[in-house]
Amino acid sequence: MFSFPNPVNEKAARVVAGVVMVVALITLATSAYWLLIPLAYGFWARVLTGPTLSPLGRLAMKVVAPRLGDPKYVPGPPKRFAQGMGAAVTTTAAILALAGATTAADVLLAMLVVAAGLESIFAFCLGCQVFAVLMRAGLVPDSICLDCAVLDLDRR
Repeated sequence: MFSFPNPVNEKAARVVAGVVMVVALITLATSAYWLLIPLAYGFWARVLTGPTLSPLGRLAMKVVAPRLGDPKYVPGPPKRFAQGMGAAVTTTAAILALAGATTAADVLLAMLVVAAGLESIFAFCLGCQVFAVLMRAGLVPDSICLDCAVLDLDRR
């Protein structure tokens, strides 16, 4: 239950990112900060259990991605790291909004829109790039992602 798929179908990840981008945009446009709760839950569910406890993750993996053609597999650990970054950003934004610091929450939401947009539209995973930098710096051991050690993540 508490596992993350490896490899990950990039098409499913891009579908999830697209929905995240739309929800974040709606939140920004309407100041409906309550939407940060399901958004943060989704990130935490995906980082802890992959798609198992994430309705959006399951929908993307089981229903939408198969309709987009053959899967395109990418290493799981960088995607899990990216989900963790999303969990941190949305949780922080929710706490800030609850505390009345809506401008700061909006800045984090705008950053989330950019990151999710890059992933969903261009297949450029910002969290995966940070993961690659951390691997090159020796802060993430090669044993965490043997596939990542041989992939050129700069081209992703």
